[in-house]
Formats: sequence, structure tokens, C-alpha cells
Amino acid sequence: MQLSRWMKQGKVIGLRRGMYTLSDTYRRAPIVPAALANPLYRPSYLSGLWALACYDLIPERVVWFTSVTTRVPRRFENPFGTFDYRNLKQDFFFGQQVVDWGGHPVALAEPEKALLDHWHLSDGPWTPERLDEMRYQHMERVSADRLLDYAGRFRSPRLERAAKRWLDLAARAGAGSVTL
Repeated sequence: MQLSRWMKQGKVIGLRRGMYTLSDTYRRAPIVPAALANPLYRPSYLSGLWALACYDLIPERVVWFTSVTTRVPRRFENPFGTFDYRNLKQDFFFGQQVVDWGGHPVALAEPEKALLDHWHLSDGPWTPERLDEMRYQHMERVSADRLLDYAGRFRSPRLERAAKRWLDLAARAGAGSVTL
């Protein structure tokens, strides 16, 4: 009852059912939205388009937080953003690292895994034309060996083809350190 009153008074902000934070007036430290993504729905790590934008592999700014989880898909919207959780099988839940984001630990996909998660969770084949439409940049930040290794772990011919096509695109773009 008291929690409901505080929410109506603006003292408490609901992040999701059962998870709350104090409003700006009562909070001592600012909220870092990227740092909310992992605790909102565990286990999860930021990946997909958000991580690709974070690594500056795509030119677009992504405003919603895309994460992957082994649990059922969910979406949470609160004053700090939209948090979208996509499902991956347990076997595919790898390739993340914990980084410091505004003084907070954030589980984030490695660049290679962010690519593969995005391709895996998107419908349709990743043709050279479709890959080119993504306008990838800074391709030298992606390890060719790791990308191919991770693609093989998915045991998906579709993803292995996408990875090889992406590496061909990177080589044509003159990314430099990409080796096939």
C-alpha cells in the first residue's frame, strides 16, 4: 500500500513489476540506463543493434536496449528507456564480457557475438546486399578468427554463410587487419 502511495506521489519509480528506484529528488546517484539492462531481467547481456552501435560498427544511434537471455522474451518500458530481451538457447549464451559503463558493471556482447546475435535473431538470409545495406563501419574491430569460431558454435549454415560474407565485405572495404 505504501509503495503504491509513493509511486503516486512521485517518490518511487517502477522499473518493472517488483523492481523500483527512488525518484531523482531522493536518489543520491544518477541512474545509468545501460546498467539497468542486466538486473532488470537475469541472466542477460546487451547485444544486437545496441551493442553494434556501442562498438560504432553501425552509424545509427540505437535508443532501445537490446539484450539476449536464456529466458522467455520480454520487453520493459520505463522512464529510463525501452529494454527488449530476446531469447537464445543456453548453448548460444556465450561471448559476453563485463565492462565498466559510467562506473557500473555492464554485461555486453563482444563485437563478434553482437553481430552473430543480431543475424541469428533477424529473419531471412543475410545476403551480401543485405549486409551492405547495414553500412557497417570500423570493421577492423572485429576478429575474423573469433567471428568464424563463434559462428561455428551456433552450428548454423545460415550464420556461417553470413560471417563469411561479412568478412568478404570487410576485406573489400579495406578494413586492413581482417584476415580470411
